[in-house]
Amino acid sequence: MPLPPPIYPALPESPRPVIARASDLPGGHVIAPHRHDRAQLLYGSTGVVLATTPDGSWMMPPERGLWIPAETEHSVQTFGKVQTHSLYFDPAILPAMPARCRVLGIPPLMRALLAEAVALPRAYDEAGRDGALMALILAELPRLPALPLSLPLPRTAALARRCRAFLSRPDPHDRIEDWARALGMSRRTFTRAFKRETGLSFVAWRQQACVMAALPRLAAGDAVTTIAIDLGYENPAAFTAMFRRTLGASPREYLGRR
Repeated sequence: MPLPPPIYPALPESPRPVIARASDLPGGHVIAPHRHDRAQLLYGSTGVVLATTPDGSWMMPPERGLWIPAETEHSVQTFGKVQTHSLYFDPAILPAMPARCRVLGIPPLMRALLAEAVALPRAYDEAGRDGALMALILAELPRLPALPLSLPLPRTAALARRCRAFLSRPDPHDRIEDWARALGMSRRTFTRAFKRETGLSFVAWRQQACVMAALPRLAAGDAVTTIAIDLGYENPAAFTAMFRRTLGASPREYLGRR
């Protein structure tokens, strides 16, 4: 039986229930599959992070967060320089949080709390201000809004291969009929199987895949027109409309570059 992936990168030893750490990662950095015995809230003020688990992928744009439950095997890839603040929680003290990875909105209050937390000493005073700050973080954690930036993968091998091939070359014009025919399935059987295994309709999954392909390029400063054309959209307006339907804002509004 293969050994489980190592707990990596190693966390510092600490008797405290929450560990805070800041780090800078260069663009194009890859962290191999690993796991932590603590749950993690990862926040990046710059750059884009892609986290991948056996169940799917999660894209974290700038000034958003990524929730990674304890013992979840995951790899990490960065697009652009990523400046991070991370909190690692003893699972025993966590409030009700998701059992799967999730991209989260990080409002100004939580950003300020994270900045304060990473400046605390390792053995912070639990009975004083430091402990109160960590308690406030725990109170705010369940209130963070979930964002539609996950891309679950099917369990069926053939369907998963097809999804991974699409991710390498996203095309907003891919049709249900083409996928069903390639997999030897009827349209009805395909749509039911896809929804059952991913939790999303094929159209919603395809749109989120295109958004996730676009985010690193938007963060790098690529023009919306160029990205739209490269992804196969007829014009930037069609791409922007799809992006707004998925994330509720235009590409530039979403990344805060007005």
